[in-house]
Amino acid sequence: MYFLEPNDAFPDVALADDEGLLAFGGELTTQRLLDAYRKGIFPWFEDDQPVLWWSPDPRFVLYPSELKVSKSMKQFMRNCALEVTVNRDFRAVITECALAKRDGQAGTWITSDMIEAYVRLHELGYAKSVEVYNGDLLVGGLYGVDLGRGVFCGESMFSKQSNASKAAFISFIQNTNYKLIDCQVYTNHLASLGAKKIPRDLFLSYL
Repeated sequence: MYFLEPNDAFPDVALADDEGLLAFGGELTTQRLLDAYRKGIFPWFEDDQPVLWWSPDPRFVLYPSELKVSKSMKQFMRNCALEVTVNRDFRAVITECALAKRDGQAGTWITSDMIEAYVRLHELGYAKSVEVYNGDLLVGGLYGVDLGRGVFCGESMFSKQSNASKAAFISFIQNTNYKLIDCQVYTNHLASLGAKKIPRDLFLSYL
């Protein structure tokens, strides 16, 4: 694992350890984040840790053509009164993702510094949010990074109502033309929607 001074370049991702941890240190500047995503690297750390940079192998991704939507979910999306929007309230979505309680996690990796860093990316057009509203209430959503290369790098999602985050994810994929959705690391939730592991080298070829 490598320590990054503010102006240091990232080491080759092949030097990441078995869990995908590549480096620590550096700052969450816009340029650092853009450089990271272009090289298949993402930050993931907690409040009491330095910035940790990851590039796991294999990589967990979803090909939009392989999206799996169950019959019950299709019926839910046809009949529910939820409204799905894009980039309506990025800050609210990332803040709700930070506040969401998750099994097996005592805290969140979405620190206040992370929120401000990704809001800056959003303001520059590099980060997107998907919102799910029930009336005027924000009940679900997700956010991620889009470098304009046909790959959406998903970061986090939240749900305050059953199926709200699934509705956000499915609707977003069905109404965009991405060639690949980067899900980063394995979760049962995303695996049920068709995400799978691919070699890191193959993932990098899409960037």
